[in-house]
Amino acid sequence: MPSRRRGRQLLGVLWERVVPLLPARTLSPKGGRPWADDKACLAGVVYALRSGIRWHDMPPCFPSGVTCWRRHRDWTAAGVWDRVWQLALAELAAAGEPDPCELVIDATSAEGRKGGNARAARAVASA
Repeated sequence: MPSRRRGRQLLGVLWERVVPLLPARTLSPKGGRPWADDKACLAGVVYALRSGIRWHDMPPCFPSGVTCWRRHRDWTAAGVWDRVWQLALAELAAAGEPDPCELVIDATSAEGRKGGNARAARAVASA
């Protein structure tokens, strides 16, 4: 994990790239609670995805886990993450960095807990 200062710098760079890709927010004519800050929600989403915590275990320095989850859901439905990925590929290509054909999004090393850490006992085939 980067230091706190470096983490803030990286979040700032990410935010500059993501903010133009975010969908316009529509306000309810009935009013309602003010929206949580998009940058704070982005920080919460990044924290949750990097650390692997459950949404409802979000530390209090971020908006609530439900708020971050909803924003992540809405941004996913709006195609924000696909556009961020395309932007990253374009920036890598412009910089002459690794061939984009060699880049892969891989979740095989991410632990899928779904309620616990215990592993199921292996089934033994009977002869």
